[in-house]
Amino acid sequence: MPSKRWSDLDRPPLNATALKKALVGGDGLWTDLEVVEAIGSTNTELADRARKGTAAAGTILVAEEQTAGRGRLDRAWSAPPRSGLFFSVLLKPGPTAHHWGWLPLLAGVAAAGALARAAGVDTGLKWPNDVLAVSEGEERKIGGILAERVGGEHLVLGIGVNVTLRAEELPVPTAGSLALAGAKGTDRDPLLRAVLRALEDWYGRWSAADGDPSGSALLEAYAAGCVTLGRTVRAELPGGDALVGEAVAVDGDGRLVIASEQGVQHPVAAGDIVHLRPAAGQ
Repeated sequence: MPSKRWSDLDRPPLNATALKKALVGGDGLWTDLEVVEAIGSTNTELADRARKGTAAAGTILVAEEQTAGRGRLDRAWSAPPRSGLFFSVLLKPGPTAHHWGWLPLLAGVAAAGALARAAGVDTGLKWPNDVLAVSEGEERKIGGILAERVGGEHLVLGIGVNVTLRAEELPVPTAGSLALAGAKGTDRDPLLRAVLRALEDWYGRWSAADGDPSGSALLEAYAAGCVTLGRTVRAELPGGDALVGEAVAVDGDGRLVIASEQGVQHPVAAGDIVHLRPAAGQ
């Protein structure tokens, strides 16, 4: 009788030893990497370790399964064991808190670009940091990012990516996976390495520019990959209000600028965005 760990041969476990050897050490950003079989939430666990002083900046915590995974707006994130990438990293950003809001968008740029290259799929970003890929002619969410501040110095970035999720396993109709998007490969080890290396690269650029999204070219890269721009959208705002208009820009603070039918531009810092119509030419 095969063990639970090997109950699905299409979903082999991650090679923690090889990942650590490839990513940790030298003068790089990453200082430690741990893979656990199952955990409630990698973000919660890593945040707790940071508060206790038992995790250093640059720590990567990866779970083969999350039993209490969380997404933006307190939504649950669930997926079968070893069907995706579920991990969190602990960062200690140098720039002032004013620029920290760009870090989840930075993670989106890194993840979308890395997955496009490593898996051979077209990816896009839905503001603020959902990673999309096309499956059966429809844009589907394949990844999400959750950033949580810990104390005054640390930030935990959690990233979840559906890799081999099958159609019957999708939690909601708008979800997808790299496999369903026609990925050329679904080996999670190289995919995780690609995302973490891209994250290290973009974080280095951002830090070198003192958190300036323009000076680090982050704003330009985000706008280029954001499929929300140019579309008619509905922003469901905190408090229950809604705003309908065209998403025309992302400003220097990472806010989505929506132009109403009256031509008034409204910067949106937080909310749930619904794409109502494709951008012109799509």
